[in-house]
Amino acid sequence: MAEEKLLTVNVVTPDGSVYDEKTPMAVFKTTVGELGILPEHIPLLASLEIDEVRVKVPGTEDKFDEIAVNGGFVEFSNNIATVVANSAERKENIDLARAERARKRAQERLEKARQEQNIDKQRRAEISLRRALNRLNISKH
Repeated sequence: MAEEKLLTVNVVTPDGSVYDEKTPMAVFKTTVGELGILPEHIPLLASLEIDEVRVKVPGTEDKFDEIAVNGGFVEFSNNIATVVANSAERKENIDLARAERARKRAQERLEKARQEQNIDKQRRAEISLRRALNRLNISKH
C-alpha cells in the first residue's frame, strides 16, 4: 500500500501556535469561497473569513480537527499551509459559556448601535457577533 501523502497545517496567532499537524487535506473558508488544499497544491495566498479551518485526521475516512479562526489569511507553499489570524481556538479548547456570554454582549451592542444609528459601532458589533457565533457553532459540532 502506498504511503499517504501529507501536508503540514500551522495556525498561528500573536499569542503563539494554536495548531501544528500533518494532514492529507485541509479546508479553508476564504473571502471568495471554500478552498480545499491537498499535498503538492500550487502556492497560494488567500484572505480568510471568520469561520472554521477543517483539517482531516490522517488514516480516517471522515474525521476532522476543527479550528475557529477569526479572519486572517492562509499561505500555502512547499507543502505547508500557514494560517495567520488575530485569534484562533481548537474546537476542544472553546469555552462554551464564555462564547455564549460574548454572543449576548455582541447582540446587545449591535442593538444599541442600531438604535443610535452608529454605522461604525454596528459593524464592530456585527463582527463580534460573527466571531461568537463561529465559536459556538464549532463547539457544538
